[in-house]
Amino acid sequence: MNKKLALFASLILMTSTSYAEDISKYQDESRAVAMPFLKQLGAVNQKAVSEGGPESAIKVCKDIAPQMSSDISRQTGWKLTRVTLKTRNPLLGTPDAWEQKALQEFDIRAAKGEKPETLEIAEIVQEPAGKSFRFIKAIPLQAGCVACHGTAEQISDNVKVRLHEEYPHDKATGYSVGQIRGAVSIKRTL
Repeated sequence: MNKKLALFASLILMTSTSYAEDISKYQDESRAVAMPFLKQLGAVNQKAVSEGGPESAIKVCKDIAPQMSSDISRQTGWKLTRVTLKTRNPLLGTPDAWEQKALQEFDIRAAKGEKPETLEIAEIVQEPAGKSFRFIKAIPLQAGCVACHGTAEQISDNVKVRLHEEYPHDKATGYSVGQIRGAVSIKRTL
């Protein structure tokens, strides 16, 4: 009986170790995709603002960022998207149930003092369509982003008009620098 128990315990330990190694590997691979995406998006956004003012950033977030996400998704075979609890574009930014829970957890962790730029979650989950690896990394609001995502006083009248035209159901305002604006999310079918 003890041999069977020892064998069973050994199998559980091997499975747990393999599971942890898989998560760590998938997490590293996801970071290697998410971080350059965020860096490139920030650079494109900064360039647009420097050339055409804050109104130009709207086009970056509306058109260029989804195209970048789509390109990465096609290249990797994973679904990469940006999500938030306060959507600007409900068709592209609405989180699924797993992402909602993660974003809420980020808010709680940030309120307890964790730095938003370090917040991420990675896990393997069983979903109706099968097993997936899920990764999500918080996107804290940068100083330049208040021109479109800040308080009413921080957003110019021109930007307000343009946001209303482009996003009539916009909820993505009222943020301050350092708050979690949303997250980049990766879903990878296993």
